[in-house]
Amino acid sequence: MSNFTRRLPVYLLLDCSGSMTGEPIEAVRQGIKALLSELRSDPQALETAYLSVITFESTARQITPLTELMQFKEPELKASGATAMGAALNLLIDCINKEVRKGTEGQKGDWRPLVFMLTDGSPTDTETFKQAVQSVKAAKIANIIACAAGSSADTTYLRQLTESVLMMNTLSAGDMAQFFKWVSGSIKMSSKSLDAAPGGAIELPPPPQGFVVVP
Repeated sequence: MSNFTRRLPVYLLLDCSGSMTGEPIEAVRQGIKALLSELRSDPQALETAYLSVITFESTARQITPLTELMQFKEPELKASGATAMGAALNLLIDCINKEVRKGTEGQKGDWRPLVFMLTDGSPTDTETFKQAVQSVKAAKIANIIACAAGSSADTTYLRQLTESVLMMNTLSAGDMAQFFKWVSGSIKMSSKSLDAAPGGAIELPPPPQGFVVVP
């Protein structure tokens, strides 16, 4: 029987469409840098959390495969194109099926992945999105948290995907920093509660001040 540490896979799905050009995409870059710094300073997260980045604009790409925190390199992010959110979800399913270890009779698999999706708009591939949402829900592959950033973000689509939807009013560097700090807190809280409540409902810290949980 192979012996390995059960990992907590974390997938970041980041909107890199044209509307994210300028300050928003730079704020995302700085947010990932802060996220890494926070997680690397936490022994439990350092041991269990593995991170992947999937971006979506006119297409979806996994620019960083599931990687342990100390080996993770900050990705190059550029903003352009449309918002292929459905393609991103289909790619997420493929990546989880390929990268996340499944349990066997003699060996427990990885923990259920955490997925954080950040978007400032709505899917331009709406039919693909609707089908992908059904696939994600049917497979029950992950705990998904979505963040609608800025006034143009449409929470209607995100609510179809998950009950955990945050709304932040702006794409400012300050709000983005708050979001990524909350993401790091969520990952750290999850990594600490894994053994305490295996298979239990995911626990998340309170949202940052000024953020709204969409009912």
